[in-house]
Amino acid sequence: MRISVVIPTHDRAALLPRALDSVLAQSRPADEILVVDDGSRDDTAELVARRYPMVRLLRQPQRGVSAARNHGIAAAQGDWIALLDSDDAWRADKLAQQCQLAAEAPECPLIHNDEIWIRNGRRVNPMKKHAKRGGWIYRHCLPLCVISPSAALIRRAELLALGGFDENLPACEDYDLWLRLCARHPVAYLPEPLTIKHGGHADQLSRAHWGMDRFRVRALERALREYPLSAEDRAATRAMLVKKARILAQGAEKRGHNERAARYQRLIRQWTDETAQSC
Repeated sequence: MRISVVIPTHDRAALLPRALDSVLAQSRPADEILVVDDGSRDDTAELVARRYPMVRLLRQPQRGVSAARNHGIAAAQGDWIALLDSDDAWRADKLAQQCQLAAEAPECPLIHNDEIWIRNGRRVNPMKKHAKRGGWIYRHCLPLCVISPSAALIRRAELLALGGFDENLPACEDYDLWLRLCARHPVAYLPEPLTIKHGGHADQLSRAHWGMDRFRVRALERALREYPLSAEDRAATRAMLVKKARILAQGAEKRGHNERAARYQRLIRQWTDETAQSC
């Protein structure tokens, strides 16, 4: 198998070396490393050219992380894509362990692993709701994103068949993609913490957008319209959409955003009605 590492970045020249150095330190080397510069205004391009001549640098006007990842995936020459966010890093045996599991589980187009979380320079413990697993995990993916892009090794053919990341979603684009993938395929999981996720900085998407569940509701609507769901998965998807829409509607009402509240109330009625009709 040939592995292409895709690293999207925007104005993170100070953080990017940590990510790249962890890729170059892999005991199983990547076959290709691509950095996609999403309209950076800092010295990202000069940094890569000067310190990392072995890296393919792709540049684009700022279009967001989904477009940057898709750009890298389209340009990649490997048959597997290892995603890495520019503020994260890998342990040295990450790719080696994932390659071994990929060979043992050829039915799984995605291999992911556990993580170490660092927030504002200190290690923190994930909550139980963030617990990760393998197999047919679609229903486990419904509440929130349980696969980290920086932990994912994905067969490129499946990524392309799914259409890549949704560039119309400003956040929760990973949640949306994992729903699409996990509705169709099992995934494989390594319980070792092979990815080091760094959080707490000001430019994280979770800080840039209020009400992240509004993007998850859009993804759940898409799942109900388009995905090949079993009756049980469809029922679980409807229930999760109604639950999240109800919370968003209550929040909108409390803040006096009546039009937004009415929109979520319509969604609740629509999918509650389908639930009643299916019983």
